[in-house]
Amino acid sequence: MANPSKRAGADRRVLIYSHDTMGLGHLRRCRTIAHALVEADKDLSVLILSGSPIIGSFDFKARVDFVRVPGVVKLRNGEYTSLNLHIDFCQTLAIRASIIRHTAAAFAPDLFIVDKEPLGLRGEVADTLRDLKAQGVPLVLGLRDVMDDPALLEPEWKRKKAVPALRDLYDDIWVYGLPQMCDPLEGLVIPPEVRAKMSYTGYLRRSIPLAAPRAIVDRARERERPYVLVTPGGGGDGEALIDWVLRAYESGEKLPHRALLVLGPFMQSERQAEFQQRVQRLGRRVEAITFDAHMEQLIVRAAGVVAMGGYNTFCEILSFDKPAVIVPRIAPRLEQSIRAERAQALGLTRMLPDDGIRATGAMVAALQALDGQQPPSASVIPGLLDGLENVERLVRRWLPADGRSGTKATRGSAKTAAV
Repeated sequence: MANPSKRAGADRRVLIYSHDTMGLGHLRRCRTIAHALVEADKDLSVLILSGSPIIGSFDFKARVDFVRVPGVVKLRNGEYTSLNLHIDFCQTLAIRASIIRHTAAAFAPDLFIVDKEPLGLRGEVADTLRDLKAQGVPLVLGLRDVMDDPALLEPEWKRKKAVPALRDLYDDIWVYGLPQMCDPLEGLVIPPEVRAKMSYTGYLRRSIPLAAPRAIVDRARERERPYVLVTPGGGGDGEALIDWVLRAYESGEKLPHRALLVLGPFMQSERQAEFQQRVQRLGRRVEAITFDAHMEQLIVRAAGVVAMGGYNTFCEILSFDKPAVIVPRIAPRLEQSIRAERAQALGLTRMLPDDGIRATGAMVAALQALDGQQPPSASVIPGLLDGLENVERLVRRWLPADGRSGTKATRGSAKTAAV
């Protein structure tokens, strides 16, 4: 592999890995970071490695591009299988690992950022990490604010040999949140030298693109205002939330706003069809769409939000200062539940637990109360949405203006860049 520090010119390159089985969370977070980095540095290019089957549905800024590796999907029993290829999962994994490694060799990044999984899906990024480490390329692990319940995360990370990777391979660990919300590694036995690598950046602020496509803007203006935006994220496990909200509107109870349901691209087509039939019977009180790659345009016009509470939706709720009711899932991870509990305790959002019964009256009451609920800005939390600025500052520590990767000896501690 060519040493990136010897590349001609002052261009800087960041490679981002996102394992993306199903859902939109990892891809959307990585895309947000990539866009912020190229906006802040005209000489920087970012390449995203992703397994998302719908990455092509999103638009990307100049100097941001992606390489899609073959998709996989996690089954309900926790096992993985190939998404589209009719080949053994191990073969798919080998193809993914080869693409990742060869892409890194050809792209020759000055910085490598890995999202969430320290060694990638089933260790697929381990060889690439070692290659880049040998070349002196700084390696960064980016973690969302909440990973999982410590009792579940500890055996998972032990099986994946995650902590040794943090100790031996990574130079920095960036937590895209605040310590008063959560320590994502709480309950794990973490060596002091690993803790010293951790920086809390704050949440990643979202904004409305300055040059949104005209069709997107026109479509947004056509929608009646105000409405409650209901989103289960990718939708793969969002049927319960959509059904619960629909039953509230079907009850005939007086609700302050109409609803806009975004079912999610990964919701089963049969369930989407069932929900659309119910929506049609409700007339103009409810509208449902499958997917919109410009969720910012939808949320900024909403009177409030009802959501499952994944990381990106939570960032959008904070960024656009929307009153929100979070209905978190509790399986296969407690991530959303922990985030919703902490956010409610801080006065940022309200939580409606999914008790399995899902009484219609409980959702009706939550929707009725949403209209008078305080927005997140009513709680003053310093540094809450400083994530992108701090990520840019941390990147600059590793990538000085001469285009060469930084070293521990020359850059100083990146922790001072975080809130």
